[in-house]
Amino acid sequence: MINKLIQKIEQSKAPIVVGLDPMLSYIPEHVKEKAFQEKGETLAGAAEAIWQFNKAIVDATWDIIPAVKPQIAMYEQFGIEGMIAFKKTVDYCKEKDLVVIGDIKRGDIGSTSAAYATAHLGKVKVGNNSFYGFDEDFATVNPYFGSDGVDPFIEVCKEEKKGLFILVKTSNPSSGEFQDQLIDGKPLYELVGEKVAEWGEKCMGDQYSYIGAVVGATYPKMGKILRKIMPKTYILVPGYGAQGGKGKDLVHYFNKDGLGAIVNSSRGIIAAYKQAEYEKFGPTAYADASRQAVIDMREDIMGALSK
Repeated sequence: MINKLIQKIEQSKAPIVVGLDPMLSYIPEHVKEKAFQEKGETLAGAAEAIWQFNKAIVDATWDIIPAVKPQIAMYEQFGIEGMIAFKKTVDYCKEKDLVVIGDIKRGDIGSTSAAYATAHLGKVKVGNNSFYGFDEDFATVNPYFGSDGVDPFIEVCKEEKKGLFILVKTSNPSSGEFQDQLIDGKPLYELVGEKVAEWGEKCMGDQYSYIGAVVGATYPKMGKILRKIMPKTYILVPGYGAQGGKGKDLVHYFNKDGLGAIVNSSRGIIAAYKQAEYEKFGPTAYADASRQAVIDMREDIMGALSK
């Protein structure tokens, strides 16, 4: 799957992943009103609004992006109905031939991690039959449990030719409370990066490993260090736009071949119509605003890389 992701990045000239992380507050009133008319002001109504919102954004952007990243918590908050919307979103994006990164941030003891890996990347056996559960192409993984928690995901990835993005240095302000702590003179995030590189050496695609890393755009100096520690690791970079990251901050996340990183923007794209820069589109053309936000983001990143 890492080979497909790279191919689609090269084709689109857009190392961008759209974070499909919908909050009800992001969804225009006319979309919510229609959903509530059909299903009431209920969990089912909220899930329908989310699904229709996502579908319009995907329809407006699928031809200029390589990947999407639905964040599962945004769907889980609406219970079973929300999870149905999550699955519909995953399936629709795959119909559009987009790479789907399931932002699930799972990690636990071995047997539980194996179940998470099966649910999101693999097949579950029921009698003599096997079924895919959510069927994303990649999943985000928390490495806190060590190899016991990561190895079951790697095994499923090998079977299914899928991939992982393992949390190394996250973009949130308090990440340093643990991730920056020194161990034998090195910050913890460097030790995790070294382990990700080690795992990745055993799981190579043509150029890069299908065991990737998450490194936030908000810490460019640390990103530069981790790029050297993980030369064959694809880096998923959150924190662009709404969290403060800009194209000029991201140059060192990429390798000299112009590859090696894919940058996520969530509300900066899906709620672009709420920003002053795109307010001319208005709520009814929110998907067109999202498309323009992708184009502007691509220009910002590619312009920075060309300097």
